Amino acid sequence: MIGKVMRGKRVQGLIRYLYGPGRRNEHRDPRIVAGFDVPAALEPPQGPDGKRDFRRLDALMQQPLELLGERNHPKPVWHVAVRAHPDDPVLTDRQWADVAAEIMDETGLAPSGDDEAVRWFAVRHADDHIHIVATLARQDGTRPKVWNDGYRIRAACQKVEDRYGLRRTAPADRTAARRPKRGENEKAARAGRVEPVRSLLRRHVTTAAAGARTEAEFFAALGAEGVLVHKRESSRIAGQVTGYAVALPDDLNSSGRPVWFGGGKLASDLTLPQLRRRWALDGTDRPLSGRHLSPRTVRAVLRTTVRRAADEARSTAEFFDLLEQRGLLVRRRHSQTDPDQVTGYAVALPGQGEGEEEPIWHTGGRLAEDLTLPGIQRRWSSSKTAGRHRPAIPKDDLTPEECQAFYDDAAQATAYATAQVRRHLATDPHAAEDACWAASDALHVAARATGNRHLRRAADAYDRAARTPYGRIPRPGPAGNALRSAARLLALAGITDRTTVSILLLVARLVTLLETIAQLRQLQQRPAQADAVRIANRHLGQASTAAHHQALWLDEPAQPSPTRLAMAAFPNPWAPTTQENTVSPTPKVPYEPELRRGRTS
Repeated sequence: MIGKVMRGKRVQGLIRYLYGPGRRNEHRDPRIVAGFDVPAALEPPQGPDGKRDFRRLDALMQQPLELLGERNHPKPVWHVAVRAHPDDPVLTDRQWADVAAEIMDETGLAPSGDDEAVRWFAVRHADDHIHIVATLARQDGTRPKVWNDGYRIRAACQKVEDRYGLRRTAPADRTAARRPKRGENEKAARAGRVEPVRSLLRRHVTTAAAGARTEAEFFAALGAEGVLVHKRESSRIAGQVTGYAVALPDDLNSSGRPVWFGGGKLASDLTLPQLRRRWALDGTDRPLSGRHLSPRTVRAVLRTTVRRAADEARSTAEFFDLLEQRGLLVRRRHSQTDPDQVTGYAVALPGQGEGEEEPIWHTGGRLAEDLTLPGIQRRWSSSKTAGRHRPAIPKDDLTPEECQAFYDDAAQATAYATAQVRRHLATDPHAAEDACWAASDALHVAARATGNRHLRRAADAYDRAARTPYGRIPRPGPAGNALRSAARLLALAGITDRTTVSILLLVARLVTLLETIAQLRQLQQRPAQADAVRIANRHLGQASTAAHHQALWLDEPAQPSPTRLAMAAFPNPWAPTTQENTVSPTPKVPYEPELRRGRTS
């Protein structure tokens, strides 16, 4: 059973609609089944001509509002539509009256035994739903509180479900994202958009937060996607940012201005305070751990991070500070003749040397010829001489082999997270919350990096399953850290051409992860979240099928790559198994093991 709250200005018009034929003649035998007085006393009388006389009911509902006068709510008419599930048995009028009384009591608008509460009534004109109408003015001349009424209605519906054995629905645990309103859906249809702006912005914000390590990177990622960002500053402390709002440049209101959505209007975990908590718990100073990374990936991550720090810094001291802020271990090499002079450096990822005496260090010259400290300093000097605002550091492009390594390591981190979650299935299902939450990061960034529409749908469907009830931020754990590392690897890789084979292994590991999380959510007795995981997994299955069929058009390389071998170890569960359903592949695009070029679905 579900209830939807609506607000209006005129109770007279709502009464006539409820007793009218409806928009499609769906209203049949309208009658009052409950209210602040006995239903027979509130029922509008019917004249000889068959028309209803609503004047008495209008006056009864309007009277308390007249007492409040200017203290009235801007929209004083409170209207709730309560609907049963199609599989539920048909309730009697008395049972629906009990449902309406339970909702009014739970919301505090008309508690049981309070004779001075608001005036209300419930109309039934169909088998499966009722409409509850109230005017927001108590009979003692005060205004009622209607804060969080939607959550209280959800709690009342669950009580009724238990009482009458109705189909169980999800609690109002704040795990669901804000749905687009009817006007937003209609506006998107008029503009020719495939989805409302609110949904698109939520995906942009979620993906930016997943790939970012700091607040600055988060806002930079949004700007790179063409999203307008408005930062809200504190009225007490100058320069302190307390919130943000986002908009699309082409989504304008009637006055030609962008339509802004605050983070909290997108989802409960996307407010700036929640994002800051997330980055603080995650450890913004440790964006990646070398634990699950191959040597090739480690070198590429170090090179990319060092190059970006060199691009932003203006001096040697600022350069080293940026490296340490971004989580790298830094070792400075000093001159033998002048101990105060730094002549070189080496960097390493934390966690990579785990179990060894020393981390694996990489000097600037080992990362790239232009990343030695003297070379970086010369470019800073030349840029100052030329009057440039930013140093001319060459752009860092990952090689195809490094992109492949990123995908393989992301798949390995996903497999490690799956193993960790499985351990919690038998011991403590609630200990894997961080992994469930971080899986959303991996899905969103994978969808962004590959451009695969099925992965994008899977990430959107999984959205609710990721959140912890009531907006709590789970504490980081090994499985969640592994998935965040996978997400940030894919974010570093950026959007380039991907071989289908690379995606297959990653998607296969994600499928296994989501199957495990679905079992976990079921053990936690969260059916809505378990259903969200299953829907996401169906989209992942479509992504795997599409990628598998695309791989059939590629010639096999002379020497199978590690990814091909892993593919054989983890066959596609959605691939055809019978001979008659198997299509003999006809290569259209030659497979190039060096370039590793291909198309994604």
